[in-house]
Amino acid sequence: MLQINNVSLSFGQQTLFDDVSLTLHSGERIGLVGRNGSGKTTLFKLIAGEMEPDCGRLALPKNYTVGYLKQHLHFTESTLLDEACLGLKADEKDQIWKAEKILSGLGFNEEEFYKSPAEFSGGFQVRLNLAKVLLAEPHLLLLDEPTNYLDIISIRWLKRFLQRWSNELILITHDRDFMNSVTTHSVSIHRQKIKKVEGDTIKLYEQIAVEEEVYEKTRTKEQKKREDAMEFINRFRASAARASMVQSRVKALEKMGEKEELVKVADLGFKFNAVQFEAQKLLRISDLTFGYTPERLLIENLSIDIGKKDRICVIGKNGKGKSTLLRLMAQELEPVSGEVVPHSNCKIGYFGQTNIERLQPKLTIEEEFSQLRPDLSYTEIRKTCGIMMFSGDLALKRIAVLSGGERSRVSLGKILLSPTNMLLLDEPTNHLDVESCDSMIEALDAFPGAVVIVTHSEMFLHHLANKLIIFNDDKVIVFDGTYQDFLDRIGWQDDADKKKKKKKKLDAQEQKQNALEAEYNKKHKALHNKITKIEKHIDDEELALEEINRHLVEVTVKSDSEEIKRLQIELHLKQRVIDLGYSDLEALIAELDLLDKSRP
Repeated sequence: MLQINNVSLSFGQQTLFDDVSLTLHSGERIGLVGRNGSGKTTLFKLIAGEMEPDCGRLALPKNYTVGYLKQHLHFTESTLLDEACLGLKADEKDQIWKAEKILSGLGFNEEEFYKSPAEFSGGFQVRLNLAKVLLAEPHLLLLDEPTNYLDIISIRWLKRFLQRWSNELILITHDRDFMNSVTTHSVSIHRQKIKKVEGDTIKLYEQIAVEEEVYEKTRTKEQKKREDAMEFINRFRASAARASMVQSRVKALEKMGEKEELVKVADLGFKFNAVQFEAQKLLRISDLTFGYTPERLLIENLSIDIGKKDRICVIGKNGKGKSTLLRLMAQELEPVSGEVVPHSNCKIGYFGQTNIERLQPKLTIEEEFSQLRPDLSYTEIRKTCGIMMFSGDLALKRIAVLSGGERSRVSLGKILLSPTNMLLLDEPTNHLDVESCDSMIEALDAFPGAVVIVTHSEMFLHHLANKLIIFNDDKVIVFDGTYQDFLDRIGWQDDADKKKKKKKKLDAQEQKQNALEAEYNKKHKALHNKITKIEKHIDDEELALEEINRHLVEVTVKSDSEEIKRLQIELHLKQRVIDLGYSDLEALIAELDLLDKSRP
């Protein structure tokens, strides 16, 4: 159980947390949301002990382990499998099959198990780090954007894995559907405060909206009362006959206080700069073939016409050529054979990794935009900076000091400034928050031109796609239909699924292992349910104790000796019940720890 009590933290003039508290109970899986820069990753660092708050404290039970997925890459073993096995618990070092199972789920094949970690790309190295964290089976798992380097098949596997996760979990992800499918509770960092609700993010945002609406109505009503009171005071201040009434109004104003008006939270306001296009076809791909080496072709004989209303999603495993296809369409690469022919009036807006690399480090954000559109006024450039959440002095930051997410926003801002009728977007949501992803979907809906997007978000796929380009089984096919049509008619037939169908009957050792796992899960669930029930009981009793204390203060002021005596007895009995509850809780946690140590 994690407890965050009255924590505050600031960096210079920026306050991230203002006297926040949060309790994470046994078995809870939390989806953590908030605007970029609100402090989500900082909260993870506080929980992991990498940072200290300015005031307040974070409390974890004794021997409680925290697993934190970091982007920092450091490997010591000579093979992928050996490196992954470092994540196994000390008493499970011989259970290599667990490492093989998780590596396979995250997209590694058996041949790759014996390669050096250094041979893999950065994205696959982050997957290896994820495998190590999952294998460690910590009491609390902290996952910061775990899907960013996963393809759709691995994301679907991770979703199923986390749905079965029996310990605690806090998850940061821009993929709302992924989050809602694996979490039990939602937590928001909003206006330097933390709010937790049971249920998904939709319920959380609805509750925040209702509370802010009530606050604003109350503030407006109180403001009207203040104005009326001030008018009365000013009118009758000089009247001796009404002096007591004036004084009464003055005291009432002092007691009332004044609610501050809520500052509008910055919103990423996407609106693509569309250019009119009269013809039906924007771009034609004919018999396209490409490979970086003659021995390995990524794309072979692909043909497709892209119409001005098309919403084409490019999907499949990583490393198969999805990003390469967009670069070919943007004519950054030359095909081995075949051709990519855009219409003479086709204006392409391309977002990909190469765009981010082309940003000029010495320029400010404002200068980067101005250089692209020297015809625009300073006011118009500044407006675009603000839309991309670089208002005020933030627009003067140099590209060299920006984070990956900030550079992505600059690249997206350049596309917003560019007149286009065809968008090529390569995983544009990786560095956006949940709300910004929602804004992008709305902007793509409103865009009158064609959209070709590489995405692993099933929310985007279900919402956007009317055609698919699918990279699967070393082939590239065009599917004319929605993503749901694809799931219904074809579905994912990856190598792992095929092997599973052909797998022979489990041998005796595996059957025994599964039986032990089932028995463990049964006992673990029973203990977890008892712990959750006792925690709820303690919370209720502590609330009742606070109420008794409050009542005791009131009767003490009144000097009601009989009521004081009765409440003191009730207070003593209630405290005894709470103490017994904590004793029972400690015993159950110890039993759970013992069970975990003996896990098969």
